[in-house]
Amino acid sequence: MGRRQAREAAMKTLYQMDVGGIDPEVAIKNTAEIEAITPDDLIFTRELVLGSTEHLSEIDDTIAALSRDWNIERLARVDRNIMRMAIYEILYRDDIPFSVTVNEAVELAKTFGSEDSGKFVNGVLGKVARKNDGGALGETKGSDQIFEGRIG
Repeated sequence: MGRRQAREAAMKTLYQMDVGGIDPEVAIKNTAEIEAITPDDLIFTRELVLGSTEHLSEIDDTIAALSRDWNIERLARVDRNIMRMAIYEILYRDDIPFSVTVNEAVELAKTFGSEDSGKFVNGVLGKVARKNDGGALGETKGSDQIFEGRIG
């Protein structure tokens, strides 16, 4: 399966929780039953879901501060949950390069979000990455789109 699919499973799990108010472990179990996910990938999915949930207040405050003129509750649920997961990775997972996290989140947003979701997610995450890396982002690993379409 791989990390890309594990991120997709995590996004779907966070979406279930957001829409239905489902407990994280129940939502993870639901996703594991629906998605073809390996045990190793399920571990990564669980880490993303539980980490995002554990730090939800701080993550949502970050999204609200960086997405000007948008109330967190008014954001599209798909976009909101993709950003929650990606911001968790950026802030709490030193083992994953910013560029990988942003690229994966943008691809999820393009696939599951609206026409403008990729640009919006990219802009917000670009700000988070710059803020948390002292302005030095490093390589972009295979995506010309990373940090294009910045917000404000």
